[in-house]
This record gives sequence, C-alpha cells and structure tokens, in this order.
Amino acid sequence: MDFNESTALNAVLDSFDGAADPRTKEILLAVARHLHALVRDLRPTLHEWEQAIAFLTAVGHKCDDTRQEFVLLSDVLGISMLVETMNADPAGTEGTVLGPFHMVESPARENGDSIDLLGTGTPCLVSGTVTDTTGNPIADAEIDVWQCDEHGFYDVQQPGVQPPGNGRGLFRADDQGRFWFRTVVPSHYPIPTDGPVGRLLSAAGRHPYRPAHVHFIADAPGYRPVTTHIFVADSPYLDSDAVFAVRKNLIVDFTADGPDAAAPYRRACFDIRLAEEATTR
Repeated sequence: MDFNESTALNAVLDSFDGAADPRTKEILLAVARHLHALVRDLRPTLHEWEQAIAFLTAVGHKCDDTRQEFVLLSDVLGISMLVETMNADPAGTEGTVLGPFHMVESPARENGDSIDLLGTGTPCLVSGTVTDTTGNPIADAEIDVWQCDEHGFYDVQQPGVQPPGNGRGLFRADDQGRFWFRTVVPSHYPIPTDGPVGRLLSAAGRHPYRPAHVHFIADAPGYRPVTTHIFVADSPYLDSDAVFAVRKNLIVDFTADGPDAAAPYRRACFDIRLAEEATTR
C-alpha cells in the first residue's frame, strides 16, 4: 500500500492485527486513531513535531527515583483526575490524584506516632475511621499517609534539610477501624516548575499552585483501595488547584483544639469508606 495522507491511518491500524491480547489491540487502535486525527487537525510543521518529541524526551529525563514528571504532566492536563473519576466507586470515599511524590516507601508507624520529624510548624492531630460502605469498621486496614511540611516541601525535595520519611507514615487501623497520627498543618505550594511541565504551565499562562493537603491511600483485603486527599479548609487555591483534584467532600476543617481557640494546635477528622472489591467491574 502506498503510504500517504489518505492511507496512513489504515496502514497503521492493519499493522496491529497480530496483537494477541484483545485489550492491548483495542488500546493501540484507539491511540492510533486519535493521534492521527489530532495530527490531521493541527497539521504540525516538522519543527513543531520535533518540539513535541523534545518535550516528551525532556519529561522522561526529569523522572528519577524521587520524582515522576510524567505523573505531573498527567496531573496538570487533568488526565489523572479523569481516570480517577471514571474508576471511582460512588459508594466509597472520593478518589484524587496520586501526585508525583509518592515515590518512596512510607515508614511503618504506630497509631499516635508523629510523622513530623522536624518539630516545627503548627501541630495537628489527624484521626479517622476506615469503614465499609455501610459503616462497618474495617479492622487492620492499611493507611499510607504523606504530606509536605509547613513550608510546602516534601522530604524528597530537600535531601539534607528534611530527614528521609518526614511527613510520611504507614499506619494500621485498630480493631475498630480507627487510625490517628500527629503531624503539622501543611502549606499550599507550587508543583515543581523547574522542568518541562513547569514550562508548559508558563506557556499556558497557568499558575502552579496546589491548596494545602494531606495524601492518603487506604486499603484492606477484599476491598478496593482508594487514593485520596484531605484539603485544609481555609487554604488558598481551593478553587483553582493546578491538578484539578479538589472535591468539596474532601475539604476538612483543621480546627483549634480545646477551649482556647487561639491555641497553636489543630485537629482534623477524616473517615474513609472502602467499597468491596466484588462491587467493581
């Protein structure tokens, strides 16, 4: 077949006839159709094509053991949240993006331990209960937690300044599904802008900021894991999160604890619902 603008797509589609796995073939065919449609619509110059290849290459070069630039790219394009939304179980806690900094293993900690290894910032106690969708507690559920410090930096962003594991913890719920840990109130912060994703945001005239939040992954045998956040209720950028992850039900008051409302101590409560694995497709 003569390869030209009219025959190009069919030639590529036919080349995937030998794919053994049906889902792999479905994905390849769909990607080819959409990419060819995009190219025919935009009609890029050779220079623009080279720029696109260079951009994707730069995204790959920016990935390492502590940073995932492709996840960041997916986040700022809204793809991460779209995938989360399409795969969500409406009976469970709403999911949000994993983010680019869940790149190291969280240290195992006991309920009541602090994930703040610096002793700075506004102290906070976070607590909650992991239940099924009917409210029954899930004993021994696993809760993976990570967050930035009060200045907006994760431990992996500041080696030598923050000790490894600062702001991270892997907890187990007790026999009543309860978990609790001490930390500091996190700050809003900009996503990394020193790479190709930062240049993309600049070219688009978009800000890079995320509202203050704490990340969670909750899981238990027989249940569907959920990746989610809680967002600090009075944080800036709740209405313009750079990665589109804010959900109204995930905005939590970090309230003053005790009779003195001015006391530099906060408390946040967040219950997590897990849907049974059998309810998913």
